[in-house]
Amino acid sequence: MAQYSKKKNKNKKKVVQKVRIYVNSTFNNTLVSVADRKGNVISWESTGSSGFKGSRKSTSYAANVAATNAINKAVGLGMKEAEVFIKGPGPGRRAALNVLRSKGIPIKLIADVTPIPHNGTRPRKSRN
Repeated sequence: MAQYSKKKNKNKKKVVQKVRIYVNSTFNNTLVSVADRKGNVISWESTGSSGFKGSRKSTSYAANVAATNAINKAVGLGMKEAEVFIKGPGPGRRAALNVLRSKGIPIKLIADVTPIPHNGTRPRKSRN
């Protein structure tokens, strides 16, 4: 008779103390994702998944709610210190940072990783 091994519980809570928070803020939406040092996403939230639709998704209040939800999930997993990477020109940039500061989480780094062209696009061919 064959013996079967007991199944291990795969739903263990991951404890992460140092995280990276990525804020992608566009004119239409704001995405906040919290990842560990290796880049594995622990929690994420967007303004759309927070319950906002249409033009209300692009407000700073919606970004505030989304950032609060994502950070609360990460704090529940043991977040102690954060590095913040902000990308994009939208109104959610400052709102996400204000949430972090209000939670009292030490911020080790704030980096703006918005892509900026070095020399722009190629100009059109001149008319003769």
